[in-house]
Amino acid sequence: MKKVLVLLLLFVGLQQTIYAQKVLKVWVVRHAEKDTTNPKDQDPDLSAAGAKRAEALKKELKSQRLDSIFSTDYKRTKLTGFPLADITGISVKTYNPAKVDVLAKSLKMNAQGKKILIIGHSNTVLEIIEAFGGKRPIEKLTDDDYSYLFSLTIKGDKVEVKTEKYGDKEPVKEL
Repeated sequence: MKKVLVLLLLFVGLQQTIYAQKVLKVWVVRHAEKDTTNPKDQDPDLSAAGAKRAEALKKELKSQRLDSIFSTDYKRTKLTGFPLADITGISVKTYNPAKVDVLAKSLKMNAQGKKILIIGHSNTVLEIIEAFGGKRPIEKLTDDDYSYLFSLTIKGDKVEVKTEKYGDKEPVKEL
């Protein structure tokens, strides 16, 4: 009888530990539209459409009560996050886009129960999702894709990825 009681207590304790894991919520976006008037500028500001999209991101996520905002060290990524950072009082932290696996691992270990926004680039957004253990919700992001908003719900090793769009649709390019 004692063994059954001990096993039952261990089972209940293990179950409580599993349920006690806190959810990490992460939103991943590409920076908003950049100013392309100077093709030689490697670190351009946002265009007018990009500034408008950054405001749309603020409206989309302001009710989420974010704990942190991460951006690469480029003006276009930081400017995408600044409107939201401004109304929440959060400073934008920079990360190395070549080491998204390090960022994801650190957040999974240290940010359980938190809400995080990560702003990346067309060639890093999907890699960020994969670094958290999620599956690519789309095959690839093109240079013209700015409206995707990916949300990850992470609990332990389970990662749920949802895809939404925000702001104005991207303009259709003429052929």
